[in-house]
Amino acid sequence: MNKRSLPLLLLAIAITAAAASGCKDTTAERSGSGEEGEAAVKAKVSPYPAALSYWVPMNANVAATMDSFAEIGVYREMERLTGTKVDFQHSPMGQDKDQFHLMIASGKLPDVIEYSWSGVTKGPDNAIKENRIIRLNELVEKFAPNLSKVLRDNPEFRQLVLSDEGNLYMFPSFTPDPGSLVYNGLAIRQDWLDRLGLPMPATLPEWERTLTAFRDMDPNGNGRKDEIPLLLDLKVMNTGHALIGAYGITTGFYNDSGEVKYGPVDPRFKELLIVMNRWYKEGLIDKDYATVDQKLKDAKMTEGIVGAMAMNIGYGIGTYTSAMAQVDPDFRLEGAPYPSLEPGGTSIGQMAYSFNGRGAAISASAENPEKIVRWLDYAYGEAGQLLFNFGIEGESYTLKDGYPTFSDTVVNNSGKLGVGYAMTRYARGAFAGPYISDKRFNEQYMSMPQQTRAVAVWSKADHARLLPPLTQNSAESVKITAMMNDIQAYYEDRVNKFIMGVEPLEQFDNFTASIRRMGIDEVLRMKQAALDRFMKR
Repeated sequence: MNKRSLPLLLLAIAITAAAASGCKDTTAERSGSGEEGEAAVKAKVSPYPAALSYWVPMNANVAATMDSFAEIGVYREMERLTGTKVDFQHSPMGQDKDQFHLMIASGKLPDVIEYSWSGVTKGPDNAIKENRIIRLNELVEKFAPNLSKVLRDNPEFRQLVLSDEGNLYMFPSFTPDPGSLVYNGLAIRQDWLDRLGLPMPATLPEWERTLTAFRDMDPNGNGRKDEIPLLLDLKVMNTGHALIGAYGITTGFYNDSGEVKYGPVDPRFKELLIVMNRWYKEGLIDKDYATVDQKLKDAKMTEGIVGAMAMNIGYGIGTYTSAMAQVDPDFRLEGAPYPSLEPGGTSIGQMAYSFNGRGAAISASAENPEKIVRWLDYAYGEAGQLLFNFGIEGESYTLKDGYPTFSDTVVNNSGKLGVGYAMTRYARGAFAGPYISDKRFNEQYMSMPQQTRAVAVWSKADHARLLPPLTQNSAESVKITAMMNDIQAYYEDRVNKFIMGVEPLEQFDNFTASIRRMGIDEVLRMKQAALDRFMKR
């Protein structure tokens, strides 16, 4: 904190202390005495709501140890600081989308709704027009000095968070540090490479040779041919673009010099399928990959039979390295370069935008929205940034020369929780929400040197073709949702059949023709219009 801001902080503390102590004014004296009079004073002077309801999808890290966000230290502390009692409402895990749309359709809305608003049916502008949520531009300008400053100081962020019609519709999740935006890629058993005398693979042909060696040369040393060279996960591949990025396309929509394109109808997508089909037939890909859920992936990784897999930096390299530390001291996962087709080539890789579409909107039925705005704005100030990223000073972190440092309670937590899970008991730094992500959290979250190396390697991929988070208008959104639900289901079914050889690759042209009949060209026109609008913001 700089010296110029200290007087303002002391003034704020004095005002808060006065409010908390129930200091009287003449209006309060007329309203009563004793406990009733003190309650009236607090209600009058508090800039925050006495209570609010808050809907937010349950997070897997939270669900591992808690039943509600109300149990997280950050919100217990927020109640102490602001006096606001929050009634958190959560959809069951995996039912977020359905529960959200049922809630919106019912019109019975909580005060605050945290969701990935950029992807909702009909779009956020329509939600404002239909009186489901409110436009926040003027309220934020008047009652949210912290977020207002963030938007003024970061015009590129303002471009991302405003809708096409210029509406600010939520308090956004913001990650300003570029080093925190790359977190997914291929990871490989470096100890297996070392044992077999193999270099780190950098091209698809090199990957094929490496996976073949993993299959045939018993790298786990147990005398059995039980190795799974590559544990394929199409959903992770879709997100991170591993393997498909070598062909200069993605498995979804991408930006080709200002033109929106859809990878699966490109002839180069067939080239990838030919490779995947060959790898599957030759036992280089897990035979059961299409039915493997997260628990099975974890079990296979910790059994020590998987050679490579696309994964995240935290729940991936961090989790598996920690889990295997006592079981197999030689276990080493390293991030592998996004493979190219030829030596020295490039590949599209994963990188998030500083705004991912998620944020907290205020419903049109909420009372005293200006007080809710003040409450939400707390997270975007200096004190709020520390609280939401690191939790409670003295419990989950300590300040060492001004640097918020994870406490021993977090780093050396009892039980088998990783740092991400442990921090989730106190703060939201490990998952997105309406606050500013602090790079100092990520610096400690990636406490293992192999995590730091993986991010450095994955960051070298090509990110120029990634689409920004686009906003579709109401008419576009309805059409795109209807068509893409059918297209995506058809895509996933056929791709798995192509890879496993159930569907001959000679049918690829029929596959692309069917996707076109299902309306992909119309979807592309609407996506293009959204990109054009985005560029004009």
